[in-house]
Amino acid sequence: MDIAIIGAGDLGMRLAALRVAAGDTVTALRRRVLPMPAGVQAVYGDLDAEADLRRLPARPDWLVFCATPDARNESAYRQLYVDGLARAMCVLQPRHTLFVSSTAVYAQDAGEWVDEDSAAAAQGFNGRVLREAEALCLQQPENRVLRLSGITGPGRRMLVNRALLGEGVTGDWTNRIHIDDAAAAAAHLIDAPGASPVWIASDDEPAVQVEVANWIRARHGLPPLPAPPGPARGRRVSNAKLRAAGWQSRYPSYREAYADA
Repeated sequence: MDIAIIGAGDLGMRLAALRVAAGDTVTALRRRVLPMPAGVQAVYGDLDAEADLRRLPARPDWLVFCATPDARNESAYRQLYVDGLARAMCVLQPRHTLFVSSTAVYAQDAGEWVDEDSAAAAQGFNGRVLREAEALCLQQPENRVLRLSGITGPGRRMLVNRALLGEGVTGDWTNRIHIDDAAAAAAHLIDAPGASPVWIASDDEPAVQVEVANWIRARHGLPPLPAPPGPARGRRVSNAKLRAAGWQSRYPSYREAYADA
């Protein structure tokens, strides 16, 4: 298959390596000139420039859109996820598109379990814009949306640092997926024939943040933090649909994800 990846960051490059190993022809667009995995054809350019997009293969079997915005505000999100996705789909005319989204589209905040059939009604700008981009992607049949929970992996130390400092740790529900598992989930959906449109990728075990923090602290010989008062807010994200489709997590819980922290 011919696969075009827009957003050749950590996730995009891990996905590219998996698809090259599977025998696909992979071309990836990124702005910064950095090494690509072996076998990946690099296009250095800007998503906003139609001429740069046209350097990618026309009519690829799959367009994977996994770019990240330059800033965390509504304008940057809309420019990338709505305008950028629309431009890429229009110029490249892919046979199928996989849009990498986020579980930020959900608004549930009382510890509920959510899955692909749960209402996605977040009112924050990020959730609203991502839902708009998802709808744009799914206007074409057989396109797919992959909603990722919080990504863990090399270099992602925000919770680790909070745990070790004992600051900013809450008692709310958290959900995570290791970057390698996220890439494997995207690769899996490309191969899944007749798959349904919306998927969630997260690990097997949602956990309240203070539980995760205290596990990290124990590994460093630090005493546990007290549980914050009040009920746990947030939501618990289910990966049952993806597991039923044959995907398996290499990092099924926070313990594996933070084993080297």
